[in-house]
Amino acid sequence: MTPNKFLAVAAAAVVATLSFTQAAVAGPRLDKIMETKVIRVGTPGDYRPFAIKTDGGYSGHDIDVIETMAKELGVKIEYVPTSWPNLVKDLQGDKFDVAVGGITRNVNRMRLFDMLPGYAPFGKVALVRAADKAKFTSVDAMNQPSVRVIKNPGGTNETYVLANLKAAQVSTHDKNAEIPALIAEGKGDVMITETYEALHYARVDTRLHAAFVDAPLTPKNYLGFMVPTDDADYTRVMGFVWGLMESRGAIKQAADKWLK
Repeated sequence: MTPNKFLAVAAAAVVATLSFTQAAVAGPRLDKIMETKVIRVGTPGDYRPFAIKTDGGYSGHDIDVIETMAKELGVKIEYVPTSWPNLVKDLQGDKFDVAVGGITRNVNRMRLFDMLPGYAPFGKVALVRAADKAKFTSVDAMNQPSVRVIKNPGGTNETYVLANLKAAQVSTHDKNAEIPALIAEGKGDVMITETYEALHYARVDTRLHAAFVDAPLTPKNYLGFMVPTDDADYTRVMGFVWGLMESRGAIKQAADKWLK
């Protein structure tokens, strides 16, 4: 064998060995989760019925699903508080391994992260007082100087308000879960939110009405769990576990419990 041929064969052998080694070893994020037996779950914890934090801990649709997934992975959950304005920054900063809690799947988020399969189809709607339901039947009716709109910061609800309700009196309240009560008490007139949150608050407080549910203000979209893109093995395994949960009926069970 000539020296050149020997070098070529040797190089090919090294490449093959490296490829096999890389394929056989899980990525660093997945390795860490499986070794520590802990997955860090970030959530704002202020969005019923998907994830809400109370004195008793976290509960909601997304909490049930991620806890079932963690059990399948054989790991425990460490919940990490975050906020809608800091959600992207915190996930990029490796403060947690997956973000849950009613997160809309959209192009801007997909540019930065992976998202697990969509669930809970929804559109943007409005939460208003039941006494005002005949008043707020269009975007134009809400987009008036006399209308007080209260938004939560950092999410797609804020994006909608800033783009479509420019003429209204817009204020910001940091705690999303407190806004429905402010509307009910007459301290604001309109909260832009999503189908399931509006239905939840209208169901538990008869002073409130979920407007535009039958004809949402935006095209249908889906929610999704958000994961970093730094470990393809981790994303693949999380997608696999989601598929198992779906095939076993766990996703439907959570939807039946929290979304109906």
